[in-house]
Parts: sequence; C-alpha cells; structure tokens
Amino acid sequence: MLLYIPTKVIEEPGAVLNHKEDLSALGTKCMVVTGKHSARENGSLADVQEALESQHIPYVVFDKIEENPSIETVMEARDTAVAEQCDFYLGIGGGSPLDAVKAISLMAYHKGETAEYLYKANVDSTAYPVVCIPTTCGTGSEANGYSILTIHEKRTKSSLPHKVFPKMALIDPKYLLSVPASVLRNTALDALCHLVESELNTKATDYSRMFVEAGFKAWKPNRDILKSGKLESEEDAARMLRASTFGGMAIAHTGTSLPHGLSYGLTYESGTAHGKACARFLAGYLSQVAQKDRLHVLDAAGFLDLDDLQEFLRATCGLEEIPDALAEHIVLDLSQNPKKLSAAPFAVDPSVLYAIVNY
Repeated sequence: MLLYIPTKVIEEPGAVLNHKEDLSALGTKCMVVTGKHSARENGSLADVQEALESQHIPYVVFDKIEENPSIETVMEARDTAVAEQCDFYLGIGGGSPLDAVKAISLMAYHKGETAEYLYKANVDSTAYPVVCIPTTCGTGSEANGYSILTIHEKRTKSSLPHKVFPKMALIDPKYLLSVPASVLRNTALDALCHLVESELNTKATDYSRMFVEAGFKAWKPNRDILKSGKLESEEDAARMLRASTFGGMAIAHTGTSLPHGLSYGLTYESGTAHGKACARFLAGYLSQVAQKDRLHVLDAAGFLDLDDLQEFLRATCGLEEIPDALAEHIVLDLSQNPKKLSAAPFAVDPSVLYAIVNY
C-alpha cells in the first residue's frame, strides 16, 4: 500500500489571508489562474490580491479559463506566464481552473516544449509551485496531482500522465455560499462519483478507503441541501467542501473509473456539466458490481437502493437520454482506454459499457 499526498491542506475561515506569509516562500512573481466571473463574485480573487499585495508579491491574473479547459488555453496562459517571468501559480475556482493551473505551471517550467509535452509519458514532470483555492464542492483537484484537459482533435477529455500536486490548498467555506444551485449540485455529484469510483476500484487499499469513508461521512448529510440547491450556513459549506477534498485524496491513490471515462465524450459532445455527466452513469456502474459492495456504497452515501439513487439524481440534475450515435461514440472512446477499464472491479467489454450507458 502507498499513501502519498504531498499537499499542505488548510481548511478554515479566512484561509487565504491567514496564510498570506506562506505565499512569499513559493516564488517571486505569481500567475493567478481563474475564470471570468465566479472568483470576482465570491470574493476569492479579492482575498488573493490582498494577500499577494500585503506580501509585496507582483502578480498577473489570467482569467480566460473556460469550463473543461483546452490545451490551447493552457498554452496561451503558459506563453503569458513565461513572458511575465512567473515562478509560482495560484488557481482559484472549480475543477477547470485548478486542473488548468497545474498544466500551465508544468508547461511554464518546460518553456521550450510544445503542447505535445502535456501528454508525453515517462518524461520530467517537474513544475513550478502551485497553490489551489477551491470554490466549488466537487473537484478534489486541490488534493491530488491530476490535470484533465479537453483535446479538441480527439473530441474528448483526458488526464495528463504528469502528476503535479499543489504545494498548498487553502479552503474557505465562505466562497461556496454564493455558488448557483446548479453548480452546487453538479459539483457535489462529482464528489460522490469520486468516492464511489475510488471505493469500487481495483487499486483501492485500506489507505484510500480511509479517505472514502471520511468523504461519505461528510457527503451523506447533504441530500436535502442538494435538493433545495441552497446552503444555509458556513458549516454546511465546510462539510460539502470537506467531502470533495476527501474524494480528491481518495482518487489521488486510485484514479477514477468507468463513470468518469464515459462522461468525457458526453461532456464534449452535448455540453453536459462534468458532475452531471459522471452521475449519469453512476447507477449503471453500481449495477455491475457485487451486491454486497453495491449495498455498502449505497448505504454509505445515504441511499436505499439504485432506484432511490436514480430518483435523487432526477430531482437534482436530471438524467438525460443518450442518443444511440452518442452512446456508440462514448463506448468506443472508453474501449480504447485500458487504464480506465482496468480500474473497474469486474470484467468489462463493450456489452457491459452499453449496459451501464443504457441503465
């Protein structure tokens, strides 16, 4: 067994400003990586700017990260970072900015390399220091080394072979309080999928399941919150963020499995939000595992059976129909990903994948 999460995780109100001195030890100029709107609306960008300025750290803001960030956007940010001579990187937001900031840091460190380096295996994965500040409750990217980018040429998404763990994760529940209901639901479902796919995984160990167990304990009380789409307190927000971070810690050791693998093509082709896309295949995935394992996971997450899970998903995010042509595309795409297939704790062939898609 192996336990390895070289990230200092700090969860507390005011985390960014409370630990501003730690930022000055990471480098001399910072690139702040985020999207256009949410970091400004929830106050996280203002806190980061105040923290950096209080430490007299120059910075540049790159706020062009789209949902499901592309290789092209990462390379644009890399070129800006190199020109600005940035030597540490801070990502703010959901999975898109946090995944992107790792890739940007990697490519800025290897500034002479082209975009092909992103998906080169068995090469140097050294990157500049990264700090992650999550403002949604699903990614877990603040506590693992994964970076998943959109590959337009292949019409899908794929995880980099490089592992870039953040040096530090600063988690403040207040940033989650202003998140729209749809984002709250979709990202929380991503966290649920992380927990399920890590628990029911050929790479699972007692160490990884320790994080899964803690994650389910934090996730289970949130069903009514997700149905209403409204957080009532910072305590609720902290619990949901904690479930997400534990999920990120779990998949740091196991990776994800078939629901995530099937989701990538669905997201690319239909624009379905990532967490919703993963959850679309969750009941189908659970239908394939041994009954005792299925019942254990459902109980840990607070569901009576698969019908109860499906009813909850319909009530919170909906379960869209998948046209035959799209089903064929995503099954074929995943069939060519042996790493994802091998993570499932049961034999997988195209008929099994179709059964999950059509469940």
